[in-house]
Amino acid sequence: MSTVTSQDGTTIAYTRTGSGPAVILVDGAMCHREFGPAKPLAAELAAHFTVYTYDRRGRGESGDTAPFSVAREVEDIAALIKEAGGTAHVYGISSGAALALEAAKGGLPITKLAVYEFPLVVDDTRPPVPADYDERLEKAIAAGRPGTAIKTFMREGVRVPAPVVFMMQFMPAWPKLKKVAPTLRYDAALFDGLHDGTPLPEGRWASVSVPTLVMDGGKSPAWVRNGVAALAKAVPGAEHRTIEGQTHMLKPKAVAPILIEYFTD
Repeated sequence: MSTVTSQDGTTIAYTRTGSGPAVILVDGAMCHREFGPAKPLAAELAAHFTVYTYDRRGRGESGDTAPFSVAREVEDIAALIKEAGGTAHVYGISSGAALALEAAKGGLPITKLAVYEFPLVVDDTRPPVPADYDERLEKAIAAGRPGTAIKTFMREGVRVPAPVVFMMQFMPAWPKLKKVAPTLRYDAALFDGLHDGTPLPEGRWASVSVPTLVMDGGKSPAWVRNGVAALAKAVPGAEHRTIEGQTHMLKPKAVAPILIEYFTD
C-alpha cells in the first residue's frame, strides 16, 4: 500500500501493480481495494498497464474530511493522476462511473475514459428513486443505523428484491458493508437530478472532451440499459458497447479484454 495526499489534506490509500501506461480504477458504492471487483480486474490488466486501485475517501485505509462534496472526490482522482505521472486512463463502474465522468467534466488530464453502468433512471421502466432518499440515508447514518442505510440503498437505489436484501444480513460480507455504509451518502450526491425518471439534463456532460467508452451488460434490466444508452448520446463522441451475458455484477474477465483493447488502441 502507498498513500497520496488530496488537496484538502485527506490521505488516500492506493495500490500500484503492473507496468505500462497508467490506468486508474474507480470503485462503485461500498467497494474498496480489498472488497469488490477492482483487485481482480487489476490482476487482469497488469500485464499491459500500471494499474492504480484506491480506496475512495471514507473507505478501507483512506481518510475522510468533512464537509464532503463531489469536488473533493474529483480532487482525490487528480492527486492519483499526478502520482501516476500526470496523465492516466480512467475506468469507473456504477457510481464510480459517475465520479469518473465528473473528473473528465472537470478537465482532469484523462487520456481515455471507460465507464460501466452508471445507474441512471431516465424513463418509466422502473419507479424513480424517492425524493427523500438522500435525506433518509443521512438520517440513518447520523442515527448510527448503517444497516438501515444499506437496506435503503439496496431496495430503493438499485432495486434489489426484498428477500435478497433480507438474506444479505446473514452473509459474511454484511459487517464489511456496514463499515462503509456512511459513504453511501457520497454516492447519492453523484446522482442529483438523475434518478427521477426524466430525460438527462441537456448539456450536463457537454464539456467532456476525452475519448469515452460507455458500456452496459446484455443481461442487465431495461432501466439500466436505457440509462446507459441515454448517457452514450449525452457524452460528446462517446462509443456505446454492450457486454453480452453480463449484469451489473460485471465479471473482471469479461471487461478486461475490452479495456485492454480500448486503452491500447
